Amino acid sequence: MKKLSLVVPCYNEEESIPLFYRTVSKVIDSMNTPTPTVTPEYIFVDDGSSDHTLNEMKELHQKYPETVHFRSFSRNFGKESALAAGLQATTGDVVAVMDVDLQDPPELLPKMLALIENDGYDCVGTIQKERRGQSKLRAFLSTSFYSVINKISDVRIEPNARDYRLMTRQFVDTVLSLPEFNRFSKGIFSWVGYKTTYLAYESQPRAAGTTHWSLKQLFSYSIEGIIDFSNAPLRLATWVGSISFILSIIGLIFVIVRALTVGGSVAGWPSLVVILLLVGGIQLFCLGILGQYISKIYLETKHRPQYIVREEK
Repeated sequence: MKKLSLVVPCYNEEESIPLFYRTVSKVIDSMNTPTPTVTPEYIFVDDGSSDHTLNEMKELHQKYPETVHFRSFSRNFGKESALAAGLQATTGDVVAVMDVDLQDPPELLPKMLALIENDGYDCVGTIQKERRGQSKLRAFLSTSFYSVINKISDVRIEPNARDYRLMTRQFVDTVLSLPEFNRFSKGIFSWVGYKTTYLAYESQPRAAGTTHWSLKQLFSYSIEGIIDFSNAPLRLATWVGSISFILSIIGLIFVIVRALTVGGSVAGWPSLVVILLLVGGIQLFCLGILGQYISKIYLETKHRPQYIVREEK
């Protein structure tokens, strides 16, 4: 009988936790009927919630101390840190990552486990067919992100892939062996390779609460993914600088030729100011790109922990 670990990152999800546990428990019970096949292990990670999320986790642990465990951070460190903390706490033969809001249908777990056991897959991921309840702008930006990153990165990230996936112990141990501080899990899951397949499903509404991801946070997360898995922005800065230099040489030649043939200098302070602003903007743009990569290096060299656990059971 396999041990199934479920990693569940949570941030202000007090309403969702009891619903999640009841729903997933029913699926686990169906998987163990008529023959027991899996032993569940729930790893809830409290990412510095400000509501009663931790209390809900403690209540579940008190009722089911053998199967329900939790880790609570000293502050909000972000979903990537919560995901890493959960994976590090697992002891199961297979490990699932799920969102607590039940937008990831637990009913897929039996099929995902069958693909690992019968077809030899190391990882079974999931893809949303459509983004129900999401604004057109957010859906467009999400589609554009996957299109861009798959063109500039050597690692292909499946479009509309969710964090919801089932992985073998070997797969999880390989992911955890990667030491970087700045983590973009979707890219890491693809980078490690192994035999992977995806299941598509219709998007589900949240069981309770509201999403905590703003457009600004999603944009920052996308930029981090691009920087972590592509050096294309650095190449872009090089090309922009090169083109700017070539254009300046052409402009200099034009000024010299005009002065020799027509006489005088080229009039027009406004045009000169515009050119100076353009060149200055290009320089700042390139420095900004370089600064993003340097900041990542700076954070890596500090060797700070990804998270701090205040309490765990």
